[in-house]
Amino acid sequence: MNPTVLQESTTQVIGDPTDVTNRSVRRISREVGDEDLLTPQRLHAELLVTGSQRLEAYLQGALRDATRSDVHKTHRYGQSVRAWLETLQVILGVLGYRSWIYREGRERNFWILETTAKFLSIEFDGEKLVGRSEGLDFVRGYFDADGGMPRDPRSRLYIQYCQKDRKSLETVKNILTSWDIESGRIHNPSARVDPDYWRFFIRANSWDRFLDLVGSWHPTKADQVNARTKI
Repeated sequence: MNPTVLQESTTQVIGDPTDVTNRSVRRISREVGDEDLLTPQRLHAELLVTGSQRLEAYLQGALRDATRSDVHKTHRYGQSVRAWLETLQVILGVLGYRSWIYREGRERNFWILETTAKFLSIEFDGEKLVGRSEGLDFVRGYFDADGGMPRDPRSRLYIQYCQKDRKSLETVKNILTSWDIESGRIHNPSARVDPDYWRFFIRANSWDRFLDLVGSWHPTKADQVNARTKI
């Protein structure tokens, strides 16, 4: 790890993710073992003791909605929530890779994180993570990039994954199924609006298991997850 890169990356981090509940810690400990524990909401506290394969799996999952520049040989993550990109920057720094964040356009509330990390690949095959603990990190990164749940904790809960790449959604479903997290069928909400847009929902009987094992490292979604686990 390059200490200089880590120092530069962490200076832009805003806040610290909220603590995971004791219930979640006990549940995940039983599932993946204490030595591999990577709790969904205590990211900054866990980074330095987490294996690189777990962190790389998260970044690969989050890459589903990113783009690659063949000219500059970089990958670009885009988000309106800059704090999430700063979380990605911390992870990349821990892994020893450079990254930088900038606004796309003067007036847009949209931010880009660009990185030269060579391990990243749009073509990464998540199927090899089915049944492995790294699979939880992959689907967490995917959820943070392309998943959703209600912002208001008083609203009826739903948990969904959305993407135009149906094949990658099938991989997410397979990983979730390997951890006994049930989900509905992949479907197109409206072929008239967008025939290439796909989504699926986590079944109600698996909501608690999803929130405990997968959770989120996205600042906004982590707050939503925490609110649900405290209800």
